[in-house]
Amino acid sequence: MIGNQAQKLEELVATNTPASQKKSKKTRFIAVTSGKGGVGKSTISSNLAYTLSKSGLNVGIFDADIGLANLDVMFNVKIKKNILHVLKGEATVSDILIPITRNLILIPGESGDEILKYSDMALFERFMEEAQVLDKLDVMIIDTGAGIGEHIQMFLNAADDVIVVTVPDPAAITDAYATIKTIATLRNDISMIMNQVKSEKEAQAVFSKIKKVADVNIGSNLDLQLIGKINSDVKVSSCVKKRLLFCAEHSSSQPHKDIIAIANRITSRLERNVLVKSNESGLSGLFKRLIEHF
Repeated sequence: MIGNQAQKLEELVATNTPASQKKSKKTRFIAVTSGKGGVGKSTISSNLAYTLSKSGLNVGIFDADIGLANLDVMFNVKIKKNILHVLKGEATVSDILIPITRNLILIPGESGDEILKYSDMALFERFMEEAQVLDKLDVMIIDTGAGIGEHIQMFLNAADDVIVVTVPDPAAITDAYATIKTIATLRNDISMIMNQVKSEKEAQAVFSKIKKVADVNIGSNLDLQLIGKINSDVKVSSCVKKRLLFCAEHSSSQPHKDIIAIANRITSRLERNVLVKSNESGLSGLFKRLIEHF
């Protein structure tokens, strides 16, 4: 049943003439995931989105963490309705969007499997039209859940970039490797962020160990890269408790400088994006990709 729906939805998207005739910047979709909870994935997602937006990019951040959606806590905002309400016809896309800063919008989400379990094609068509309000996004950060469930794999398949976050803890490293091994069955390009490290040297050392094991057991075709590290700092945990972004509160801190370095690497990847059909951009573009990988 769901498979038939996905096929119909894919056809609907492909034949959406008004949308396909428009041109816009292609949104770069970046999925941030982790092997286990508690490694700072959502903290990094929110601060990275904020930093990218402060550089002048139009950024959306989509909360796709099933059961543990917490970006509203990170940004200290209240969420009344999410994307499921839109698909059910109980709200418009504009109703659920929460502006965080001038160039940053929070999109309250739900689990990947739930958001595709809609039955009304007319509602979905309306949703796709409404979602065009986000077609000008340069970047969409997708904050997935921890682990590698089926719904998470859908987002990892749909993303342009997948970033795995871990910390220099044996259990976390083991879980991160297991996650990488599973993602490698879906794609061969994976980035990593080493969080809560003491130095660049420690980050490189931990990454080298993971990469060495991956090269032996997964294969040399895997393009595993360290996109950056974030130093351990009490200012970060303090800001999380206070529902503040450490990049906004402590702009001169080392963790903020680390986030800027990661943001700069992501920005350099944006140069590969060109003018494309608008059904490859924004929220509607994300749903199109999800349908194709369903």
